Amino acid sequence: MPKIAYVNGQYVRQSEAAVSIEDRGFQFADSVYEVWAVLGGRLADGAGHFQRLERSLGELSIPAPMSARALERVLKETIRRNQVREGLVYLQVTRGTATRDHVFPSDETPATVVITAKSVDRRAADIRADRGAAVITLPESRWARCDIKTTGLLPNVLAKQKAKAAGAVEAWFVDALGLITEGASSNAWIIDEAGMVRTRDTGANILRGITRGTLLSVMAREGMTVEERPFSIDEAKKAREAFITGAGTLLLPIVKIDGAPVGDGAVGPVAKRLRWLYIEEARRTAL
Repeated sequence: MPKIAYVNGQYVRQSEAAVSIEDRGFQFADSVYEVWAVLGGRLADGAGHFQRLERSLGELSIPAPMSARALERVLKETIRRNQVREGLVYLQVTRGTATRDHVFPSDETPATVVITAKSVDRRAADIRADRGAAVITLPESRWARCDIKTTGLLPNVLAKQKAKAAGAVEAWFVDALGLITEGASSNAWIIDEAGMVRTRDTGANILRGITRGTLLSVMAREGMTVEERPFSIDEAKKAREAFITGAGTLLLPIVKIDGAPVGDGAVGPVAKRLRWLYIEEARRTAL
């Protein structure tokens, strides 16, 4: 079955989908994106992603191309046409097509909207989560507005490639104070030496992870205390456990940082339980 993409009001074969070479997303990365996990054919953490999309568009002064209700219908139709039960659906909204110029085009310029969907092997993901994964650390090299989910991801791409070359799944960025900000495509967490769950606060202009937010709510419901404060590389390497969260990985335990084992080098009980709790909540509340 050919993959189907939604492009500016039409469903087309993904292999034939196209936008103008003067689209501002291509020319300037003048665009935002969102990624929803698809669980049982439904949108996980749906409301949170719609809210973040609205915020990202607002921060870049890109008018919303359609209502949230209409967008939800289009996302679900793209999922249906691609027969995705477990996977991801990706949305990109650009400022549209106009003669190349750094300043914004006229307000009448319609936004470009592209949506694609793909299946994910959840069984393979569960096996990887049971085994745990590795991360590396790299100096922070991104712009200061990482709280906006833009498509300007070249530093993230380079970091991911370095991680792959090192046999890791993710790179954690480290700021000028030696504190971990977040991953190239995920939020970073540890259970520190004292047993406290910690993750960076979003006031540091890190991405306001939707999976992160749901997990915080789940932990609050379970009576678990979380400290939203930064941690250093040394603290991370001395931690009992570590993990990352994001729509692509859901919750993935980390057992190695820069080649050094985290704890005893095996997936710990807290991360394992939190992964199960998050997935249960995400499936229960999916749109």
